[in-house]
Amino acid sequence: MLQYIVLPILGPRFQLSAVFDGPFRSICQTLTIPEILLTMDFLTHSLLPLPEVRDFQHRLSAPSLPWRDGRLTAGDQAALVKKNHQLDPTAELTLSIINRISTALTTDPLVKSFSLVRKVHSLLVSRSSAGESYGWHVDNPFSRHGRRDLSFTCFLSDQDTYEGGSLMIQTGGEETKEFRLPPGQVVLYPSSMLHCVTPVLSGVRYVCVGWIESYVKASDDRSLLFNIDAGARGLLARHGRSDELDLIFQSYTNAVRRLSS
Repeated sequence: MLQYIVLPILGPRFQLSAVFDGPFRSICQTLTIPEILLTMDFLTHSLLPLPEVRDFQHRLSAPSLPWRDGRLTAGDQAALVKKNHQLDPTAELTLSIINRISTALTTDPLVKSFSLVRKVHSLLVSRSSAGESYGWHVDNPFSRHGRRDLSFTCFLSDQDTYEGGSLMIQTGGEETKEFRLPPGQVVLYPSSMLHCVTPVLSGVRYVCVGWIESYVKASDDRSLLFNIDAGARGLLARHGRSDELDLIFQSYTNAVRRLSS
């Protein structure tokens, strides 16, 4: 039985009904998404249910957690502009958060279609208090755990519990996009982009950040494949299976195969 999802797209004003079948039969499941921002390079998406986030928030507020200087996980250049703290990677709470978010990213149908995720790795739980920030920088292309094709930030704090702390991403020239999302929502973007976190003015900002190694290395190729996949699934949902759609899905699958690295 085919399972359908409806993706409200902000930008071009249309609704895309998608069905998970064909190339991604293993992810046939119903997905409810209240709001998605989709551009060529960015995806924001509700990743974690609020009750889970509330549990993480409660545990993150404990006074005796082992927070470390965030510069310990930055490269030489980035360390010059990084001022935050990160939870000890071996702490029980760190493992709980990163395992949950890793699982969500690798099993979420929309994230899988958008990023063609091969591996989620190098996750960090970060805390930024008043006066802390992370200046403009670009992520290293590799870590010891894998290639960094896409970066992500999963927001864990309620928006009204802190001021400032926006993720700013340079999209080209002087243009930037600002992300300050509700708890449990994630933003994915190419790791090649300059980005920063503006100073936190008050309160505390908690996030989980990490990286995705994709089956397809180039951002433009991923965007092309996602648009083909989404458009074909929309046609399938609206008009049903046809010989022409089978050719499109075959071409999509073979394009993924050819562009995979």
